[in-house]
Amino acid sequence: MKTELLSGIPVAFADQDGPALKQEADAMTLMGDMYATGADWIAIPVERLHPEMVDLRTRQFGLFLQKFMNYHVRVAILGDIEALAASSKPMADFIRESNRGKHVLFISDQDALAAKLSAG
Repeated sequence: MKTELLSGIPVAFADQDGPALKQEADAMTLMGDMYATGADWIAIPVERLHPEMVDLRTRQFGLFLQKFMNYHVRVAILGDIEALAASSKPMADFIRESNRGKHVLFISDQDALAAKLSAG
C-alpha cells in the first residue's frame, strides 16, 4: 500500500494486484495495512471488488463500507465507476447517494479524487 498527498490530504492506495475483496473482514485487513501509513483516506481499485461483493442483495458491500465508517476511515472506490453503476439500478442509486456525502466516494481516477478533495 502506497500513500500520497492529494490536495494536502494523505491517501493510502490499496494495491491494484491484491486479492479480490469479498467480505466485511477484508475491510479490517485493508485498514490494518492503512493505519501504518497515517492516511486519512483509503483508495480501493474497483477491480479489487469481487462480483458477489457488489451485488447489493448480498449486503456484503454495505457491511464492508460500514466497517470503514465505524473506524472513521473515508473510502474512495477508484476506477470504471460507470460500468459498476450500469450493473444495476440499485448500485447506480447507491453510487449517486454515496457521492453526495463525504465518507464514501466512487470516482474515476486519482486526479478526479484530488479535485474532489480540494473542493472539500
